[in-house]
Amino acid sequence: MSSSGKRKLIPMNIEEAALLLSHVTQPRIPFLLALLFLIAYWVSCFSNLLLLALALWTTIQYQSYQRKLLEEDLNKKWRRIMLNSSPATPLEHCEWLNKLLTQVWPNYFNPKLSRRLSAIVEKRLKLRKPSLIEKVDLREFSLGSCPPSLGLQGVRWSTSGDQRILNMGFDWDTSDMSILMLAKLAKPLMGTTRIMINSLHIKGDLLITPILDGKALLYSFSSKPEVRIGIAFGSGGTEVPGVSSWLEKLFTDTLLKTMVEPRRRCFSLPAVNLRKRVVGGIIYVTVISANKLSRSCFKGSPSLRQQNGCLEEKLDDKDLQTFVEVEAEELTRRTGVSRGSTPTWDATFNMVLHDSTGIVRFNLYECLPSSVKYDYLASCEIKMRHVEDDSTIMWATGPNSGVIATHAKDCGDEIEMTVPFEEANSGELKVRIVVKEWQFADGSHSLNSLSTSSQPPLSESSNLQSKTGRKLRITVVEAKDLATKDKFGKVDTYVKLQYEKTIQKTMNAQTPNPIWNQSFEFDETGGDEYLNVKCFTNEVFGDENIGSAHVNLEGLVDSSVKDVWIPLEGVSSGELRLKIEVVKVNDQEGSRDTASSSQKGWIELVVIEARDLIAADLRGTSDPFVRVDYGNLKKRTKVIPKTLNPQWNQTLDFLDDGSLLVLRVKDHNALLPTSSIGECVVEYQRLPPNQMVDKWIPLQGVKSGEIHIQITRNVPEMKMRQVVDSEPSLSTLHQIPTQMKEMMMKFRSLIDDGNVEGLSRILSELETLEDTQEGYIAQLETQQMMLLSKIKELGQQIINSSPSLQN
Repeated sequence: MSSSGKRKLIPMNIEEAALLLSHVTQPRIPFLLALLFLIAYWVSCFSNLLLLALALWTTIQYQSYQRKLLEEDLNKKWRRIMLNSSPATPLEHCEWLNKLLTQVWPNYFNPKLSRRLSAIVEKRLKLRKPSLIEKVDLREFSLGSCPPSLGLQGVRWSTSGDQRILNMGFDWDTSDMSILMLAKLAKPLMGTTRIMINSLHIKGDLLITPILDGKALLYSFSSKPEVRIGIAFGSGGTEVPGVSSWLEKLFTDTLLKTMVEPRRRCFSLPAVNLRKRVVGGIIYVTVISANKLSRSCFKGSPSLRQQNGCLEEKLDDKDLQTFVEVEAEELTRRTGVSRGSTPTWDATFNMVLHDSTGIVRFNLYECLPSSVKYDYLASCEIKMRHVEDDSTIMWATGPNSGVIATHAKDCGDEIEMTVPFEEANSGELKVRIVVKEWQFADGSHSLNSLSTSSQPPLSESSNLQSKTGRKLRITVVEAKDLATKDKFGKVDTYVKLQYEKTIQKTMNAQTPNPIWNQSFEFDETGGDEYLNVKCFTNEVFGDENIGSAHVNLEGLVDSSVKDVWIPLEGVSSGELRLKIEVVKVNDQEGSRDTASSSQKGWIELVVIEARDLIAADLRGTSDPFVRVDYGNLKKRTKVIPKTLNPQWNQTLDFLDDGSLLVLRVKDHNALLPTSSIGECVVEYQRLPPNQMVDKWIPLQGVKSGEIHIQITRNVPEMKMRQVVDSEPSLSTLHQIPTQMKEMMMKFRSLIDDGNVEGLSRILSELETLEDTQEGYIAQLETQQMMLLSKIKELGQQIINSSPSLQN
């Protein structure tokens, strides 16, 4: 209720109360009755006096009863007026509340809060763990049978500005809670240990504030509460030093950052509940401008600066150069620099939330004149929460620690807020926030919630099971605005994807806005809900991280493609575009695939030549060779010295298992490491079987260069290799040891002669022979496997065609 509403309400009710009081206190009816009684005494006989006296007494009693009712009604209205207008209420004890909480805690609040808090704790443990612990799994979570005590010293209402605040004590001292974690220890400890949290003590003063006309409640501690955590290690487990202090610090820091004044959490009270669990969201944050900025208003901002042993005069506020850093969890973005006490930025950023709640923090910095350093001035933050009716509540700390709250009914609504800086005497920031979408655990999102109403509910979703029987197909499409480390803007970037323990890597790309279009597959498990993405650039002294991200994989629907831009964390700029698809593999299809995997055949790759390669040597030429990566198998061609248009004409065979086929053209060096002069991916999965395809493929990551190949996807069901084809392979394989002996003899003679160039050539030929030997061995193993498979197939046909054998 607003203060103007209060001022109008009180006089109106006081006038009404005075009018009612005047009706009660004026004794008009008894006076008239007494006058009638005297008249009747003179004109009536004595026998009627008894009836008149009885009527008079009854009337007086009825009037007294009506007056009592009016007084009680007036007192109720008066108490209501005082309750709404009084800035504070007397201290009231609420033993009944704690008694009620004790009765309903074990079977209602304990299981409900345990489920909710276990999900939050599990995510926190994954993101924040000590260096001695490699992995933490939450195995059990129960808050116990002892509820917290509320308002032991009483409960009262107070007023701060236009806000009504409920003050009550919070005291939770329990020793029967059970939170069990299984921790995998890192080096040098190794092994596993069981960590049990069995007691908890929290004591503080709780503040509850209604906002948005009662649509939500904000709650927080008035100051830092007392926190103690009891920890025990399981039998046979290793006691990890520092775990107790780590858990206590993690819990205390979480409270301080989210639930201690002026930080407040929100509890929504929606009229409609869609019963959908939110797993993340996408928001657009626009930093518009600031107002009333002054160096004198910021705490710790130096008005006098000492440089070169002398004091500079106080700088004018018109020369103030500031920028804003926007922070959402680990994701940070910066605006440009603007000048003056009322700077304007109008910078928009794409931000990602990983839960149903989020905090967007705005840090203000000053750029110092003639210096590369900058000073932190102040900050403010806006919190947001998804409401069960698919709306969004946003709130922030207002002037004098008040509350600024607003409500976005639909996604796409622009919410503009002006928030004061917290550590400043003056100064405020104007921002605009648009919630693009909220993502739900059932695969739908807020933009198409009506069209996806046919999706199965959360309880029927299969993506939370430990064995999902699905594959994740992740396509790294492209990136933009990557943070280049080279002063000339040169980059040589690649992306690493990690899901569980499986790591995949893209090719290198030498542009700030690379395009990969590479797809990778992972076996989905219910144990990990995030895909870890890291972007690197090749440097002289090792690869350097230029951004990372955690991609939430909850709520993925079978055969649907999720195309998203992911902002990179830990850097000032950079976004990565991913296409995420879930493919369900049925058991029957899986068995057929397993049975036919041995019959898929082999890939026959002929590396013919290349042209227009870049010069890797100072003399303007290269010594190119091709390294072929197929899954974990690596093969290479011979080295062709001093040319930019080499010809290899080498044939390489691989067992067809669906792996990625990558050709990497490299420049051979005798002493220094080899350098890359281009690479490409060969798409072979959709080629027609047993048909040779001849094509030129442009090399990526370089300015020029193409490679000429012939590739055939051989399928044994449609084409059987002739036995004579294997004889040259066997004869060639037997000749390789003899060739290697001859090369070793040449190698010794070249050492005696000191011929460095000849040594380099012999080493290259030896490496080529070794790769050729491995290729022939792999080819023979493939042929052996196909022959055994064919024999098994023929035997099964014989059994099926002979009734006597079947019986």
